[in-house]
Amino acid sequence: MELDDKTKEAVKFLGEAINAAVERSHGVKLAVENLHDIGFEPILTLKLEIGLQEIGERTDENIALPEEQLELTEEDLRTLQKMKIRF
Repeated sequence: MELDDKTKEAVKFLGEAINAAVERSHGVKLAVENLHDIGFEPILTLKLEIGLQEIGERTDENIALPEEQLELTEEDLRTLQKMKIRF
């Protein structure tokens, strides 16, 4: 799907809003402080994929699935739970 400039800007705004929400999250701040307290500097990399479909056109045939599967360790899952991120 080719996106026009207005749609690209709206998607960019959504990504920035999500990033800002994570940065302001009290839970994320506490989790980072906890890691600092036990002697670690966390290096966080979050991948955000935003998929778009036009309203009223949802069918099973046009739902795109991610090309790769995310593999999480038990430690990853515990960290996400502490950050109150459901997976």
